[in-house]
Amino acid sequence: MNHYDVIVLGSGNAGLCAALSAREQGARVALLERAPLEQRGGNTAYTGGAFRVAYRGVDDLRLLMPDLLDSEVESSDFGSYTQEAFYEELATQSQYRADPEVLDTVVTESLDTLCWMTRQGVRFMPIYGRQAFKIDGRYTFWGGLTVEVSGGGQGLVESLMRRAERNGIEFFYDSRAHHLSRDSQGHWQIECANGQIFSAGALILATGGFHANLQWRAKYLGPGWDLAKVRGSRYNTGDGIRMALEIGAKAHGNWSGCHAVFYDVNAPELGDLNLLNQQKNYFHLGVVVNADGKRFVDEGADFRNYTYSGMGAKVLQQPGGVAWQLFDQHSEHLLPDEYRVRHATRIRADTLQELAAKLDGVNAIALLDTLNQYNAAVRREVPFNPAVRDGRSTQGLAVPKSNWANPLESGPFVAYAVTCGITFTYGGLKVNSEAQVIDEQGQPITGLYAAGELVGNLYYVKYAGGAGLTSGSVLGRIAGKTAATFQTQAHAATPQE
Repeated sequence: MNHYDVIVLGSGNAGLCAALSAREQGARVALLERAPLEQRGGNTAYTGGAFRVAYRGVDDLRLLMPDLLDSEVESSDFGSYTQEAFYEELATQSQYRADPEVLDTVVTESLDTLCWMTRQGVRFMPIYGRQAFKIDGRYTFWGGLTVEVSGGGQGLVESLMRRAERNGIEFFYDSRAHHLSRDSQGHWQIECANGQIFSAGALILATGGFHANLQWRAKYLGPGWDLAKVRGSRYNTGDGIRMALEIGAKAHGNWSGCHAVFYDVNAPELGDLNLLNQQKNYFHLGVVVNADGKRFVDEGADFRNYTYSGMGAKVLQQPGGVAWQLFDQHSEHLLPDEYRVRHATRIRADTLQELAAKLDGVNAIALLDTLNQYNAAVRREVPFNPAVRDGRSTQGLAVPKSNWANPLESGPFVAYAVTCGITFTYGGLKVNSEAQVIDEQGQPITGLYAAGELVGNLYYVKYAGGAGLTSGSVLGRIAGKTAATFQTQAHAATPQE
C-alpha cells in the first residue's frame, strides 16, 4: 500500500493548486488521475484560461503581469473590478443562493491566489482577443474579465504540472478511484479500479462534476440532457461526488443546473483536445433563430459573460435541439477565433434570401419575415458600442434584443449552426470556507477536502465567465494548505513508539 500525507484526486486546475499548496507546507503528496497522461488536466485543459479577479487598477494587474508594457497600459482601459463588484455579480448570478462565506473567500482571496500562481510559473496576460474592443483608439475591457493564462487552459495545466513535478509531487495516471474508507487510525483508504490501494492522512477531492455521466444528466438535469454534447473532459462522471456521498457527505447546490453553451452542431460528442474552440459564445453581436425561423432568446440581455452559460439549455428546447447564429458585416469582424477555426460549421451568402435557402431544415419564409421584422425594430438612433451595455435595442418585438441590436442588412452574411454543449454541472458537495467537506449533520468530515467543479456552494441558475478557474484555484490552494496542516497536527498528536 502506498501511504502519503496528502492525496489529491484530479489533475485539473483545482487539484494541481491543491497539490502544490500542500507540498509547499512540507507534505508528501500524491495526485491520482483517472485519465491517461495524454488526457490529463480535467476540464481545465478545455478552457480558454480566463480568470475573474478583483483588482483596484493597473498597479494590481502589474502584480499578475509584471511584463505588462507601458505602451499597453497607455493604449488600454483596464478600469477596475472591485471586490464588492465581483461579489455582487456572483451573488446576483446565483439569485443569492450561493454560500456567502465561501463566495466571500473566493472573491477576497482571488488576487493573492493569482499572485501565488505566478510564483508557481503561471503567466497571465491581458485578454485582448476575447474581452476587449478598440473604442476611440483604446482597448476597452468588458464584462468583468481582464486576464487570461498564456496558452489557455492547456498552458495553465502545463505550467502547474511542471512546477508540481519539479517539487516532487508523485503522479499516478489511469488510476480511477472508486471507493473511500477509513482505517482504524483514521487514515483515508483509496481503492482504485486498477487494483491499487493508497492511504493518506488527508484527502482532497478535485474530480469535477458529472457533466460526462449520461445517466446522471438525464436523472438530475432532466429529459433531453442525455442528448447534449460534452464540451469538456469525458472523465468527469461524478466519481468524487458519489464516493463522498457514500461516506456521509452532504449533497448541495443546484443539482438540476449546469453550465451549457451554444456549441458547434458538428462537434464531436465528447470533448477533443485536438478540436477546441467548438463553443460559439458571441451571439450577443448577432441574431439567433431556430428551425422554425424564429428568434427565441434576447441575445443582448447582458454581456455574453453573464448569459452564455444558459444558452445550451435554451437551444436544447428548440426543434431538433439546433439553432443558427446570424451575422452581417456590422459585426462579423468583431467575432473571436472560435468563429474562425476551420472546423466551424458556417454558411455564407451574399443576400439574406440566399442564406435562408442554404440553412438546411429551416423555414426560409418564416426566417426572412423574422429578420425583416427585426431589422425594422432596431433603434438605429442609439449608437452601437460593444464595450458597454449600449441600450441599442429593438422596439415592439415579442422577443426583444436589449443591447447591441444591429440590423442584418450589410452582406455578405454568415450563419453558424449550433446545438448544446455542456461544460460542467452545478450540483455537488457542501464545503466551508476552509474547503472542508461537510456531512449531513452539518459538521466537517475529518481530513476530507474538496475544490473545483464538484463544490456545490457557488453556482445556481447562472454563471459568470472566468469564475470557475478562480474559485478552483482559491479553494484548491486553501484545501492543500489546510489538509497539510491537519496532517502535521494529527501526526504530532499521535503517540510515537
